[in-house]
Amino acid sequence: MQLLSAKWIIRALFAIGLFVAMIWVSDKVTLQGERTVYAVECADGGWSDLRCTGKLKAGPQYRFRASKTRQEVVFWTAGSSDPSGKYTDCRVKDRGNWSCNIGADQPPSITQEMLDDRPVRGGGGPTLPFHAVPKWKWYALNIGIPWFSEAGY
Repeated sequence: MQLLSAKWIIRALFAIGLFVAMIWVSDKVTLQGERTVYAVECADGGWSDLRCTGKLKAGPQYRFRASKTRQEVVFWTAGSSDPSGKYTDCRVKDRGNWSCNIGADQPPSITQEMLDDRPVRGGGGPTLPFHAVPKWKWYALNIGIPWFSEAGY
């Protein structure tokens, strides 16, 4: 009887671990309520739409913290010494759905709008070019798994 309960406990722990891993990979839950965009770069090649003709490698992580109460968005590049920026004229629904009007004096970021947890390209102000991938693919590239050549969600 004890062997059966030990197997059940192991299976339950495995199922819980798998569930936690799936939530982490989806990036739906974060400790700080931030939204991270995982960018990739194309080394030794160029971009043809979303396909890298060289070697795809993990790039910067762009982080956004949207405040519904203050209707503003703070953004920065993880691990960078560049200062963070702040958009103050925003319409914030939640961390993955917001849009901001930015002035020419504000530092550029990759987006001025997030829709359904994804950055929207373009807008009324300066933005930085980027190609993004899901979190799991970024981490795979970051540890050296070279099986990918295409960006996009």
